[in-house]
Amino acid sequence: MTDRTALITAYWDAAAAAFDDEPDHGLRADHTRAAWARLLCSWIPADSVDVLDIGCGTGSISALLAEAGHRVTGVDLAPRMVEQACAKFSSAGLEGRFLVGDAMMPPTGEQRFGVVLSRHLVWTLPDPEAALREWVSRLSPGGRLVLIEGRWREAGQSGVPYVSGAESLPWNGGISADDLAAAVRSLVSGLRVEPLSDYPDLWGGPVEDERYVLIADV
Repeated sequence: MTDRTALITAYWDAAAAAFDDEPDHGLRADHTRAAWARLLCSWIPADSVDVLDIGCGTGSISALLAEAGHRVTGVDLAPRMVEQACAKFSSAGLEGRFLVGDAMMPPTGEQRFGVVLSRHLVWTLPDPEAALREWVSRLSPGGRLVLIEGRWREAGQSGVPYVSGAESLPWNGGISADDLAAAVRSLVSGLRVEPLSDYPDLWGGPVEDERYVLIADV
């Protein structure tokens, strides 16, 4: 583990206890939870599939997927996030698998998935384009990549990185939909982008920065 990876792990471990306090993290409000569930159903195949949730955090999105009948594997770098996700599934009576591991190389062996999903993750990665190639390689034939991302307007305002060295990350502060589509296009057979900034129920209120989902099929 590099020094920067250790710092990033420590940061998210420390954030785990209060992570779900953010409306779009914990999905505790009924209307927020319902808004995410509705959109996930439109992005994920209706039939039950194996889903890899990379950077799963406390498992809120994983839980919605499991409730919809999908078989979920969640991966997160931070052990305390994984602990929270396991506890969330246990208390809800849901089945799922959660692993501590690096998003750049999820520790799922040779398993292939119908869907690989990540939310608000690529900006934290030291080599996001390599990660995208790896994620696509984890898809079954005909599988789908779902990336919920954005270009965080507020991320650049203070000029203070969230951990030391984060300012050197290639996509620190997020990435625009056009740029992410350009990075993904050669890896897939087709893609589409849906803007999400105008859905305040997803975020706990109005937002002014660029937020979107990129959906790509292989």
